[in-house]
Amino acid sequence: MRRRIGHIRDLTALLLRTGLLFAGGPRRLLRQLGTLRRWGTTLGGLVASSAARSPSRPALIDDEGVLTFAELDELAARLAAGLPLHGPRPRVGVLCRNHRGMALTLVACSRRGAEVVLLNTGFGTGQIRAVLGELRPALIVADAEFAPLLSNVPIALRRNVLWADHRPPAGMPLAAPVPLAALPPAPRPDVDAMPRPAVGSGPSIDEIISSEPASDAGPPQIQSRTIMLSSGTTGRPKGARRPPRPGLWPLASMTSRIPLRSRQTMIVEAPLFHTWGYAALQMAWALRAPVVLHRRFDPEQTLRTIASHRDATVFAVPVMCQRILELPPDVRDRYDTSALRIFALSGAALPGDLATRFMDAFGDRLYNVYGSTEASWVSIATPHDLRLDPRTAGRPPRNTALAIVDDDGRKVGRSTRGQIFAANELLFEGYTGGEPMEVRDGLLATGDLGHIDHRGLLFVEGRSDGMVVSGGENILPKDVEDALLKLPEVQEVAVTGVADDEWGQRLAAYIVLRPGTRLDADTVREYVHAQVARYAAPRDVHFIPELPRNATGKVVTRWLSARPGRPLPEGHVEWPRPRAAGL
Repeated sequence: MRRRIGHIRDLTALLLRTGLLFAGGPRRLLRQLGTLRRWGTTLGGLVASSAARSPSRPALIDDEGVLTFAELDELAARLAAGLPLHGPRPRVGVLCRNHRGMALTLVACSRRGAEVVLLNTGFGTGQIRAVLGELRPALIVADAEFAPLLSNVPIALRRNVLWADHRPPAGMPLAAPVPLAALPPAPRPDVDAMPRPAVGSGPSIDEIISSEPASDAGPPQIQSRTIMLSSGTTGRPKGARRPPRPGLWPLASMTSRIPLRSRQTMIVEAPLFHTWGYAALQMAWALRAPVVLHRRFDPEQTLRTIASHRDATVFAVPVMCQRILELPPDVRDRYDTSALRIFALSGAALPGDLATRFMDAFGDRLYNVYGSTEASWVSIATPHDLRLDPRTAGRPPRNTALAIVDDDGRKVGRSTRGQIFAANELLFEGYTGGEPMEVRDGLLATGDLGHIDHRGLLFVEGRSDGMVVSGGENILPKDVEDALLKLPEVQEVAVTGVADDEWGQRLAAYIVLRPGTRLDADTVREYVHAQVARYAAPRDVHFIPELPRNATGKVVTRWLSARPGRPLPEGHVEWPRPRAAGL
């Protein structure tokens, strides 16, 4: 009973706080609620209900223009009807960048009741083969740029391929694509007159949509489900099943700490295959807010987009925030960013004083969400929290439980380091490979170490398996990283442990210097000795041009030891810095 009363209270607060209750007349509101009750809070249900209430409202904006909710709902319904899928909850792999083709595919799969596997666009051949080999999707929907990658995958793992943007050039055929002849016949003569592509190239989703009549199919008997892949920074990516119908309670939890509103324009720069990007899409359409998508992140383009919309909200990962700050001042000054309301980050820890520098430049609009693929969100740092300490992960939102426990499973007191456990309304259902997950008293282990200080703020100190033990001393690499980032010469740094015959492990620091500065290894060691501890001074100090990152901007520490001249590791993605003024 108490839980039901709490849900009613949270839902009422959500409707009032976000403006969902007041936009549109009562008849349209009832129509929306009826559609939502029929379809549920799946992605397809959110779009269908938004179309029922605000059909002419912009739903998606990308390089190709604007789609209203009515247009998005109709196109997705036709695509869902034409997807070559059979059986209950068929599995679909999606390998796309942020654009309308991916959004349409996600909504169509939701309407069809498919299980969607979101594939990382930074995967190499080995990673994509491993994931497809384990999950065996019945259909792959991909951007044409990934045709060479898929061509290296065994035919058995890619028998059915559709293209989300356009068919790849001739001469880049896949061995067993879906032929257009396999699709249902189109009712319009002009479509029948279209030239049929050769069997050696699969159709695009636009061709499927154009070959399908308008569809009024109802909800699927089995709800769709999403499989998110872990980032793979510590090993092979693992598939995590998300609940099929999340409800509106997760949105109520997020908006209890982040002031998301239905009138805002949601600029989603975080990749849609990532938990944060996908969550941004869900939240935006639950609020009936327009979503802006860019295929690739460009820091100046983000500022340009903020300047061109009212009440702009940005969803991004921390490295994107860094790249915006690295733009030359004269470039940043070209754009009026006074319309920025929220800049919400997630996906990696905020390094050093990044939060303070961003808020000094753009105002107190920064929010930092700490979570994981498995736990969704754990805590949210508001601008006020980040002003208190730019390293904090903030506090848990409503309906979120958080505990710090020791190795014996006992809760520890304030300012005591331990393992972070959490629970909320959207915990994952389990790994697709059956890997075990650690749960204590209903709380899920995040795999991170941290502490809660005397103010109730959470601080994440690193992975529990990332602790370095050197000569009997326990060292957290993040403590050393935070210290080194205070040096004016240091732009970025990563610290990790390497094997040592005498000490068991020793610290190695990988440093990216600011342009035009110099620093030597002895100065680095002396500084860490003075600021942290003697045993925390890195014995190995490497100066490198950039830190190796994956497609979500996370630094992958196991790639740091790659020798110069060797091929880049699979999954490595370049995050180039803006060119300095005058270059």
